[in-house]
Amino acid sequence: MKRLVQHINRVLPLLEDLKNYNRKAFRGDLSAGITVGIMLIPQGMAYALIAGLPPEYGLYAALVPLIIYAFMGTSRHLAVGPVALVALLVASAVSPLASTPEEYIAISILLALMVGIMQLLFGLLRMGFLVNLLSHPVLSGFISAAAIIIGLSQMHHLLGIDSITGGLHELVYGIVQQLGSINIITLIVGVASIVLIVLFKKKFPAIPGPVAAVAAGILLIYLTGMENRGVAIVGEITSGMPAFEIPVLEWSVITALLPMALAIALVGYMEAIAVAKAVQQKAKSYKIDANQELVALGAANIGGSFFQAFPTTGSFSRTAINYDSKGQSGVSSIISALTVALSLLFLTPLFYYLPNAVLAAIIMVSVFGLIEYGEFRRLWALGHYDRYMLLATFFGTLFIGIKEGILIGVALSVIMLLYRSARPNYSIIGRIPGTSIYRNIERYETEREQEDLIFRFDAPLHFANAEYFRDEVFKTIQKHPEAKSLILDLNGVNEADSTGVDELFEVIENAEAQGVHVYLTEVKAPVRDLIKKCTDGEREWNFYMTVDDAVHASELARRDEGELHYTIHRDTR
Repeated sequence: MKRLVQHINRVLPLLEDLKNYNRKAFRGDLSAGITVGIMLIPQGMAYALIAGLPPEYGLYAALVPLIIYAFMGTSRHLAVGPVALVALLVASAVSPLASTPEEYIAISILLALMVGIMQLLFGLLRMGFLVNLLSHPVLSGFISAAAIIIGLSQMHHLLGIDSITGGLHELVYGIVQQLGSINIITLIVGVASIVLIVLFKKKFPAIPGPVAAVAAGILLIYLTGMENRGVAIVGEITSGMPAFEIPVLEWSVITALLPMALAIALVGYMEAIAVAKAVQQKAKSYKIDANQELVALGAANIGGSFFQAFPTTGSFSRTAINYDSKGQSGVSSIISALTVALSLLFLTPLFYYLPNAVLAAIIMVSVFGLIEYGEFRRLWALGHYDRYMLLATFFGTLFIGIKEGILIGVALSVIMLLYRSARPNYSIIGRIPGTSIYRNIERYETEREQEDLIFRFDAPLHFANAEYFRDEVFKTIQKHPEAKSLILDLNGVNEADSTGVDELFEVIENAEAQGVHVYLTEVKAPVRDLIKKCTDGEREWNFYMTVDDAVHASELARRDEGELHYTIHRDTR
């Protein structure tokens, strides 16, 4: 029974948190939950527009997923729901496949189910490491480019012109073509909303700027009737709670969605885990379980898909507000969901007069903060090849497309991982004077016996780099013809495979054929075992504990003129 309770608490961490729940914690959750919920209403509708869906679907995505994550997530502050980046990915995935509004909605909901299933499986299989396929420079380049695309994609709402889609060049060209059709009143409403949101953020941070802009926009249109002068408004929003519906499953659509579903699953998880860990480090009162976070996000998306939600993840801005508003547990997310539910039940008529330009302003201010100028400056100053990965992903996303940008980033990350694995670091090392410490002769002042060549390899020895290891050792021997002993420092070789060991044997045979005796030092136990198994008892090996031991053995062997008491003994039969 005790083990069952422990398992339930592990699956539903909120139950464990509620054991010590009190009135003070509830007051914090109530305040944070209402604040986040109020902010979530205009943001949800705005992000639904990015996804190409009616505004109410942004509110649907802020109900069931929040409640499920509140029970299953290990972060007490992560605010799950619709976010700009995932909404843009949804639009990119669904637009090519849908021919009618109804089909567009159905495919978006199916996409949420697929993303949820992937995240849930990854979590159950403890495959959180998959997110590492997107390195930070790649993700930074993608997010920055996506933020620009999102902002420009909302310009038609801000300018009162026809909708434009495509990459950066297509968006800019479409805007320039319609400059003569700009609705000045719409532009004034949009710019005023941006100013109002920024002003409240700086001067009155306790009041959510988007909420103030929504209230002001609704009041303005209601009193002036500007919708009759070309200012586009949201119009009628379907009221009431979303109905339970099983997503429509079509195999052809599922196969077409698979690549983008995987991308959304990984990007959504990375966004959520990044902000969850950042807030947890500030709170320092609980721990984040990365695999359980995958399970929680997956369950949230699966559950949401049965109640007409598109894919969701953790929000940077709302999570920060939840933490700053003294949220204490997942109860705050439940309260946020209840706040949205009350809005759907009773307040949707108020949103009839909400200008689209206000929603565009909310989106633009939100995504502007996603552009990571500082990260690019930092990488450029470092002079590392990561900067080129960032640039390739950035421009690929901007000019080719969202899906292609992600694929470029993942491909570059994998290629660089393979390249670094196949071309790892190695060095010639020598003794720091007066010590038994050995370091790179090019970076430290060292001393070494000319007849001793000490080669250090700093990576696992496997099929991808075994030939490189062999070639570099041979080149090193050729550069030091005076060497009588080759000491291989294998401290950095944590593991090896049969190909790696075969190349190691070839190095030894060729070196000794040239009269250079080989010593193996600091060899890890798994590597020692594999070396012995590969020779099947035909050779007797001596492995030295330290580089210093191997150096002393080499010196002693030379003094003993051929009686190599400490070197590798070879059976020539």
